[in-house]
Order: sequence, then C-alpha cells, then structure tokens
Amino acid sequence: MDTLTVIDMHTGGEPLRIVTAGYPPLGRGTIMQKRAYVRDTLDHLRKVLMFEPRGHADMYGALLVEPDLPSADLAVLFMHNEGYSTMCGHAIIALGRYAVDHGLVEASEPTTRVNIECPCGMVVADVDVIDGRAGAVSFESVPAFLFARDLTIDVPGYGAIVYDIAYGGAFYALADCPQFGLEFGRDPARGFVDAAVSLTEAVKAKVPLSHPDHSDLAFLYGAIFTDGGNGAARPTRNICVFADAQVDRSPTGSGVTARMATMHAKGDVRAGEVRQFESIVGSIFEGSIATTTKAGGHDAVTVRVSGRAHYSGRAEFIVEDDDPLRTGFLVR
Repeated sequence: MDTLTVIDMHTGGEPLRIVTAGYPPLGRGTIMQKRAYVRDTLDHLRKVLMFEPRGHADMYGALLVEPDLPSADLAVLFMHNEGYSTMCGHAIIALGRYAVDHGLVEASEPTTRVNIECPCGMVVADVDVIDGRAGAVSFESVPAFLFARDLTIDVPGYGAIVYDIAYGGAFYALADCPQFGLEFGRDPARGFVDAAVSLTEAVKAKVPLSHPDHSDLAFLYGAIFTDGGNGAARPTRNICVFADAQVDRSPTGSGVTARMATMHAKGDVRAGEVRQFESIVGSIFEGSIATTTKAGGHDAVTVRVSGRAHYSGRAEFIVEDDDPLRTGFLVR
C-alpha cells in the first residue's frame, strides 16, 4: 500500500495539488531529464493524483524536485490530465507563496524573491510579505514571442478562423471567440471547450512548431479564446483550454504572457503598461511588459504577471494494491 501526501491551493480558482511526500527520489539531471523520467517511469503516480477518485478531469499538480540550476531555490514539474506541461503561471503564483510560508526561502519584507526552475527555464517570482504573511505574487516570464500572426485555417463545423500562435512558456493558438459564435457570459463553458479543441486539433495538423531552446518545448499546448479586448479600459476576458480538453479557471499565467507578447508584437501595448485579464470565474491577473529581448531569431519580451493564491486543503491519499481502480479514471 502506497501513500501520497499533498497540500492543495488554488490561484484564481485554478487548482494546484503540491506533492509533499510519496514520490521516490529522482536523482540528478537536468529539469528536462527529470521530466522525461517521471513521464516514462512514474506516470501512474500522476494518474493517482490527477484522476478520479482523488482528483478530476481538470486537476493540476506540481512535483517539487531537486534544482539543477545553481541559482534556483526550488524546481518543479507540472502535471495535468494529459501529461506534463513546460510552464504554468498559476502554479508559479501559488508556489511563490508556498515557498515563503513553508520556509523554502528566507522571508524578507516587503518582497521576497523566489527563483523557480521550470522545464521552460528559470522563472523569478516576487512575493509580497506583510507582517510575516505572504500575499500577492508576481513573476517575470521566460522570453515570450509571437510565433505566427493572422493565420487563417478552416475549422470543421466553424469555417474559416483567423488566429495567432504565440509562446508564453508554452505555445497557444489565440483567437477571438465571436468568430465561433460564442460570447462570454452568455454561452456555457462546453461550447468554448468544443470550439477550442477543434481549433487546437486543426492547427496541430497544419502548423509545425519550433523553439530555439529545446525541441521538447515545440508543441501546441492548447487554445485561448478572447473577447477581442486589450485589457486597458476594462479587463479582457479569456478562456484557456489545454491538454486533454482541460479548462483553466484562472486567466492563465502563461496564456497572459502569450497574449501580452502578441499585443506587443502588434503594437497594442507598450513596456510598462498594465493590462487586466479576467477568467471564466471572474478572477483577475495583471500583466505588463517587463523587458524586450530575443528568443533565437524571434523578437521577444518578458512579461510580469501578478495574481493571488490561497490554500484549500491538505490530504493523505492511500493506494491499495488490490484496488482494481488504483491508478484512477476519468468520467466526463
């Protein structure tokens, strides 16, 4: 009988299940090597934690591992219903607070810096600390860029759709939802999910991706539908559908990064301007351009994303050897 212990948090409604015990030691190696090892040999533990009866189809998790980069305070592997992502902004916000609260870094007021090594690279989080208590968290993204702009693709059931592809730690297809006959606040989430999955599948079949740092980063993680706004006068709404039709309840940290990189490349936002992004549950992230840089041959930016995370529980999960459903299942 195996036992796994976790602490649960959420950032803007999006869950994060942080593994605190139960995984075997991973040994040394790069973060990408650790990611490959966990994917190839320990994937049954991801299913135990993410799938029913202990999780659900939209659960998200974080496994803390030994850092490889000398300047990292901690390193993390992200997990979800399909596998292992390369970047997760809502998780960074939660882990920044977690690191301060649990003494993984020495807390200092008014701001404590936490260097978090992710599969996409080092992400630096700044945690507000007031009277010894961790509060809001912001992070500066890895270099983000617009990969392709104003493309047109025929999506079965929806017709010709204009979209962009951008990288914000993961690659996303970005499109305005009115093209699909959808409207925030009117249409149920199911309609957005079906349309987003259709767009993702169509783009995957048509557009080859590449990333200058590592070939394992060159995959389309999902699609982000927006209301067409820019977040200046009022928050712009968006929904991110990623992995196996998983719906992000938060505005999506890497998605905000990708959107900001796209808006900057199109001249719609300048360095230092703050934009607001609203999720399907009404939670808000703020984004601003921190720096301009390069990512291989791409003009790129780093984006500062801000939000808040909260604790929702802790648990000890038991896996009995004779349980025929011990590795979990999903029902939609």
